[in-house]
Parts: sequence; C-alpha cells; structure tokens
Amino acid sequence: MNYGKKLILLAALILATATLFAGGSKEKEKQTLIISTWGVSEDALWRDVYKPFEEAYNCTIVLEQGNAAERYTKLETNPNSTIDIIELNQKDAANGFSANIFSKVDYSKVPNSQSLIPAAKEMIANGSGPAYTVNSIGIVYNPAAINFEIKEWADLWRSELANKISIPDITTTFGPAMVYLAGEYAKTPVTADKGEAAFKALTDLKKNIKKVYARSADLANMFSSGEIVAAVVGDFGIPVIEKALPGVKYVVPASGTYANFNTINIAANAKNKELALAYINWRLNKDVQSKTVVSVNEAPTNDSVVLTAEQSRNITYGPVAQRAKPVDYTFINPLLGQWIDTWNRTLNN
Repeated sequence: MNYGKKLILLAALILATATLFAGGSKEKEKQTLIISTWGVSEDALWRDVYKPFEEAYNCTIVLEQGNAAERYTKLETNPNSTIDIIELNQKDAANGFSANIFSKVDYSKVPNSQSLIPAAKEMIANGSGPAYTVNSIGIVYNPAAINFEIKEWADLWRSELANKISIPDITTTFGPAMVYLAGEYAKTPVTADKGEAAFKALTDLKKNIKKVYARSADLANMFSSGEIVAAVVGDFGIPVIEKALPGVKYVVPASGTYANFNTINIAANAKNKELALAYINWRLNKDVQSKTVVSVNEAPTNDSVVLTAEQSRNITYGPVAQRAKPVDYTFINPLLGQWIDTWNRTLNN
C-alpha cells in the first residue's frame, strides 16, 4: 500500500472515530426531566403523556411519586433537590409560591396557556402555576326523598332539609370552598371580612347537617342507608354515589361553582428549565388533554378540547368550567388555622 493510500485510510479512521465519539457524547448529553407527581394511573400516563414527550424531545423522564403534602415538604426542605417539575394541588402550590421555591413561568414559551379556561387564566394572573386538570363541587341529592327540586346553593339552608345533608370538612379539598359558598349565601364575600359572615351562615346551616364528612366515599353509605338526602361533593365523587344509589341527581347551580386545580410548577433550582417549560406546554396541549380525560379521568383545562356527552358527564367541562371560580389559597392559607378552629367550634361540637 503506498503512502497516499495510507493517509486516506488514516483520515477515514480518524473521521469515523470522531463521529463515533460525537454520537456517544450526544447520547450522553440527553436531558433527564425529573417530575414529582402522584403515583396514580401510571401506566396510562406513560402511554399518553410521558413516553410521547420523551420521543418528541429526545429526553428521559424520571418520576418521584407520593402524596402532595409529602412531596411538597420534601422539596421545601431540601435545597439540593434534583426535581425539575412538581405537580401539586392549589393549596400546596400557593404555599410554594409564598415560600419562593418555584421559578416564575415564562408564558411566552407556553403558548397553550392562551387556550385555558377562564378560571385557570385567573390563577395565572394571580401568580399561580398553570393548571392541567380541574374538578369542582356541586350538590348531589335523592329526588325521591324530598318534595322539591334542588337548584341553588341557598336551597341547602331550606328547613325541609333539617338533619338531612352532609358537607365536606374544612380540612378536605373542598372544605374552604364551602366557606366561600356560605359567604355568598350571607351576601358577604370571605375576602371582605375574612369569613366572619360565612361562619355565621354555617351556624345557621348546622341544623340541616347530619354529618360533616372527610372522604367523599363515605357519602355512598349515607345515601344508600337514607341517612342523608343531599350533600355537597366534588364531581370526582359522583360515580361511587351513583353506584350506591342509582337515581341520585347531581346539579351544579347556575350561579356558579368553585374549582380545585392541579398545577404544574418548576422548582427554583431546576436544572432543565427549558425542557420543563416544554413539558408544561405539552401537558396543556389540546390533543394530550383529549387523551387524558378518557384514560385517567382528568377534566381538561384547555378550552379547545371537545368531548362527547358521555365523556363530559359529571366533570368540570363546558358550561360548568366556564362558570367555575378559583379558590384563592394565597388568601386562605394565612387564615386556615383560624378557620379550622372556628369550623370545629361551629360544626364539630
């Protein structure tokens, strides 16, 4: 082999080696997005959310799972946390913003946020992280057990319902919303007097309350036994009640309802903030939410999602979503200890 051919072969070998190492380096630099989330419906979420995102953005998703309170505390108390994104309910998310453990979301890089329902946009305007799913409260009742039709929140105070209703405890997801509703009944918003008039209205309601419940699943037995005829409940609890007592009716008053959102937040020390923004936009995507509403029963926050009548039954969607109002936990959290004490003295004695 002559000297020229040797040089050509050597150059080719160097080029091939460089290409091999370049490819290896590229693979090594593949980003990992660490998401703190609930450990529910994992198989469906991998199929409909996580795996397609990995493929679209050439990245790897790692999940850290647990209940919201535990995951929030872990992030808040660990300055060396490796979490990029944390999914939380409104209450814990509001605490996180107050504690400055989240990064501010650059919504110019989250175009799907422009398609959110009004209440979710209101949350963003108040500084909250974007909401990817929503539920809300209504009134479920047994029409065969009472002689009038329940249409509005004020109907819960009617004398015909003495010792026949149940409401959520203050420490549950929709407990604070119950205080908001009582404030509306008293014609004094809780933000005007920190809930003073609301608790007076709840004192008036006490004669109608058979039981304050901690789990919506408990309502099924109370309805089937005839212990109660009406209850305030989140829409996620309706299927269990309907199974226990077919024929119950669920109504969301025309005057409106209160929503609870699950939000996505970027950790302040996240290593992959650009990828985290891409994930948020992905979670708010119309096509993704159209899948998750079916596979994991997540009511969509993207206003462009179109559902069938069966898919949208008893979830916060369409007209219900349009009239759902957010509960302001930045206002509630500093008062919550006082509210719990007043609630217990008013209703749990």
